[in-house]
Amino acid sequence: MEAPEELAALAGSELGVSGWVTVDQKMIDDFGHATGDHQWIHMDVERARREMPGGKTIAHGYLILSLTPRLLNSVYEVRSKKRGINYGLNRVRFIAPVPEGSRIRLRVVLNSAEPMNGGYRFQFANTFELEGSERPAAVTENIVAVYV
Repeated sequence: MEAPEELAALAGSELGVSGWVTVDQKMIDDFGHATGDHQWIHMDVERARREMPGGKTIAHGYLILSLTPRLLNSVYEVRSKKRGINYGLNRVRFIAPVPEGSRIRLRVVLNSAEPMNGGYRFQFANTFELEGSERPAAVTENIVAVYV
């Protein structure tokens, strides 16, 4: 869509679903190194093979959360803007673990759109769907500010 007003007009509706993203061990390791979270359940493949249900490491919850911009940007784009910023989060729940090699995608609902000085504040309800699971990996409410 071109302008923030076009996105605002969709408040209360599902915007769409992103493509699938594979969460592989390299992504998990890179995130662990970047954040200093080297807990074995994420990074020790051999120990996970022996001790974890399913025999695989699992992704950090915050890794899944950090994929929000990437996945959200594949669902919608406001082309006519000066800038967009992550304004914050109202809610984050990690529902199901994401084993290494799993695929996730993001289902996005635009809960609300509020005009603000210089733009709009958008609140999204996001469901991180985990392929092959009835339970989502995570659910979040995030807020994005778009300035025009």
